[in-house]
Amino acid sequence: MKILFVVNNFYATGNGLSASARRTVEYLEKAGHEVRVISGPNNNPGGVQPFYVLENYTFPFVQYIISAHGYQFAQSNLPLMEEAAKWADVIHLEEPFVIEDRMIKICERLGKPITGTYHLHPENITSSLGPMRFWKGLNRKILRSWRDLTFNHCSYVQCPTENVLDRLRRYHFQSKLELISNGLIVEDCIRPATPPANYLDPERPLKVVYIGRLSLEKDQDTLLDSMKYCSFAKRIQLQFAGQGPSAKRIKKKAHKLFTDGILAYDPEFYFLDKAGLKKLAAEADICVHCAIIEVEGLSIMEAIQQAACPIIAEGRYTGTSQFALSRKNIFPERNPEALAHRMEYWLERPEQRWKSGFEHAKNMRENYDITKSVDKLVEMFKKAIEEN
Repeated sequence: MKILFVVNNFYATGNGLSASARRTVEYLEKAGHEVRVISGPNNNPGGVQPFYVLENYTFPFVQYIISAHGYQFAQSNLPLMEEAAKWADVIHLEEPFVIEDRMIKICERLGKPITGTYHLHPENITSSLGPMRFWKGLNRKILRSWRDLTFNHCSYVQCPTENVLDRLRRYHFQSKLELISNGLIVEDCIRPATPPANYLDPERPLKVVYIGRLSLEKDQDTLLDSMKYCSFAKRIQLQFAGQGPSAKRIKKKAHKLFTDGILAYDPEFYFLDKAGLKKLAAEADICVHCAIIEVEGLSIMEAIQQAACPIIAEGRYTGTSQFALSRKNIFPERNPEALAHRMEYWLERPEQRWKSGFEHAKNMRENYDITKSVDKLVEMFKKAIEEN
């Protein structure tokens, strides 16, 4: 099967959408399919380029906000896009933006089947403009425009989580909706099977980890605010892995908890490679995920795979809580006091916490293996081709 992926920036770093696209393409190729990508250029020095290279598009005045989120838009090139579409058996759209809309017009003229993946909510964009409560009407209009201009032209749309599936149904998407996780590359869990010798030491620092972009929608603020309510605060060593537009503010707020005496350990911030993230997660006592806008959440999936006991926010625009195996691993979004109570529950029960981490890791390996996701995607592509 010849599959064309259409994405603005296939090689963006620190961007979950691009990372997911790269992993999916890799495993489609391993499954024996021909995959080509049409995208903006790879700006990483010496990096491989997409098969079809589009020029970057720079937005006046707001490009710095887009770049801060690890994103870059591409510029349409209609002759090149038509060449790419003619080659493919099926065209898969990774976003609902301009190059995808231009590709739809080309594909409909050529009679080519189109599928898509719902990777981001409107709120992922508008959260940069200020508090979400001010933008509800705008978010509804954006989602309807994505539905009408992009996704309703796809015969099938991949929904990575039940949360996404429910939302698209409520907005009456006409395309067929397929519940298919973006999947996780299954790797060995490097956390040892038995706890370290000092695990039960009542004096040791307790590592509470947050892995994810430092931004409003990831809501690191709730974790920081929860320290004021948590009886274990003096023993907690907060560790954050990620970078993003809110980095300066979050670091300042975190350090103030230390200088004010709420925390006995100054919070630590890292930007780590894959091996470093695995080690950080494997050594965590708890891995917290507070995101209020999250289609799926690769960072918490990878942390859970390392048997880190998760505590995950549950909310209207986040699907990540489906990875939790009990209500004790979930708290209501933007509720620091509830998060503090959840942390206290698990920190008071070290043996149960260790066991819970491995139970979550097993569930992740068994149910979110990317090879199973790719098999389901291939079936979706085949149905789109046959029905077309």
